[in-house]
Amino acid sequence: MKQVVRLAVLGALAAAAAPVWSAATVTLTVASFPDFDRAVQAAIPLYKKLHPEIEIKLVSRERVDHVNALTTELASGAGLPDVMGLEIGFVGRFIASGGLEDLSKAPYNAGQFKNLTTSYSWVQGQGANGDIYALPADVGPGALFYRKDLLDKAGVAEADLTKSWETYIAAGKKVKATTGAYLIASPQDLKDIYIRSNLKNDEGIYFDRAGKVIVNSPRFENAFKLAKQANDLGIAGNIKQWTNEWSAGFQHDQIATQAMGAWLAGHLGHWLAPNKSGLWRSAPLPNGAFASWGGSFYAIPAKSTHKVEAYEFVKFMTTNREQQINAFKVLDAFPALKSAQTDASMDEPIEYLGGQRARLQWRDAVTHVPEIPINKNDGVAEDIINDQLDQVVHQNKDIKTALADAQADIERRARR
Repeated sequence: MKQVVRLAVLGALAAAAAPVWSAATVTLTVASFPDFDRAVQAAIPLYKKLHPEIEIKLVSRERVDHVNALTTELASGAGLPDVMGLEIGFVGRFIASGGLEDLSKAPYNAGQFKNLTTSYSWVQGQGANGDIYALPADVGPGALFYRKDLLDKAGVAEADLTKSWETYIAAGKKVKATTGAYLIASPQDLKDIYIRSNLKNDEGIYFDRAGKVIVNSPRFENAFKLAKQANDLGIAGNIKQWTNEWSAGFQHDQIATQAMGAWLAGHLGHWLAPNKSGLWRSAPLPNGAFASWGGSFYAIPAKSTHKVEAYEFVKFMTTNREQQINAFKVLDAFPALKSAQTDASMDEPIEYLGGQRARLQWRDAVTHVPEIPINKNDGVAEDIINDQLDQVVHQNKDIKTALADAQADIERRARR
């Protein structure tokens, strides 16, 4: 009799601890953006098999519209999605807004997944106090993508791009003289490569762990020098990322190399330059550099009306090995989940990259990327740095003066 009572009590406790699913169908609204939205599209059939009681409504907007809409919805509390897809560049801003659910606390207890996830991406989803507000879905190990046909025509080898910054610049001169293509889309792109390279643990791009601004430094000075040199030599265009001109540059053979996260392979193949299949390749960054470039996360608004169901979906997208591998195959979004990084698909050739087994290169890069903290003012700092770089490149402003002005301006804005 005691055993029967004990089992009954245990059963009651287990039932109380389990998520309570509504008998009625629940529709989860997931807000995302290209190309990250395709991971949700690919996940729906598999998720429906596990949870037939859940309908997924995907709302996808272009990057700027997506961020603006979420900002407005979080501020007003109206029209909120149940799940938010976020790029790393906006995670800090939304955490600081106070509008995201803290997933470190019960009933979520997301900390249990920390050791299963790529360490540097896990840190990027945390607030200053260590609470968890966003779970990483994919990471962006930095790579240098290049047009092999253009390099061949110019007599430039991959090693010329990667050996050192000096050989990279020299290769650009040959490519421009022979093919007319820019080595890189803009001086800003070259600066972006350098400032992300070989950071130390707890050293952010613009701020250290304590929130101190660190842009008036040799790292930024060297980055500005390289960017200006590339502009003065005519091997950097004036083509801004995520513009129609940028996409046209890839389609019309104007850009020979592009440094970015590994996910760019999927972007190139699916919408930036699908007509150039087989011509692009991936290489390590110049001068033996390793960098984290982007990455995507899922978060839940604190005022979501379906938090339990939303969290189950977020867990599925970030901790389910099958789904992580599926997203990797569909859009080359390198999985944040460690167990997915050991899948046999890592060794498969990528048709768009001419059959190159580039995923092995990206997996190696992941192991070298340090834990880089994010700051709510990263976006502000980036805008200020880019403005100062424009003054250096196009108005010949002194680099040391530009960085001192940037440091002061960022510090002033961060105090607001």
